[in-house]
Amino acid sequence: MSRMATYHTMVQWTGEHRGHLAMGNGPEMSFSAPPDAQGHAGVLTPEDAFVAAANTCVMLMFIWAAERFHLNLLSYECRTEGTKLIELDRTEIFTRLCFRPVIRVACDPGQRELIEARTRRALQAAQKYSLVANSVKSELVMDPEIMVTENVAAESH
Repeated sequence: MSRMATYHTMVQWTGEHRGHLAMGNGPEMSFSAPPDAQGHAGVLTPEDAFVAAANTCVMLMFIWAAERFHLNLLSYECRTEGTKLIELDRTEIFTRLCFRPVIRVACDPGQRELIEARTRRALQAAQKYSLVANSVKSELVMDPEIMVTENVAAESH
């Protein structure tokens, strides 16, 4: 049976190309158009928020998948780049989001290939089940760097 969930934000214009954002989960912050669109540096932009929403959602879904795939996750960090096309009539669209996660996992000796394959499947699941990634029309590209480290038993002297 399907369920519904609703999320809220409130924005208020504060002058020039600036505003204040209050999110339903509590955080509040200033935002602006980007500097190349008469905005201001040093604050959240809608473009940053769009790319960050996809990046954070994919990461959280990867953590979820890594738990289900029983991965010994050591670290995850991901740089995501959003490419925006600006048409002659000044309409704009993000055409591509490129995720570059760096994932470190540990495994038992002799399990390197199995764990790397499992990590790739977890990353595919993260993309498949990411609400935000599934809600955008941009091309999604995943370019991971996966490092599998075999656990080495402590040597006794």
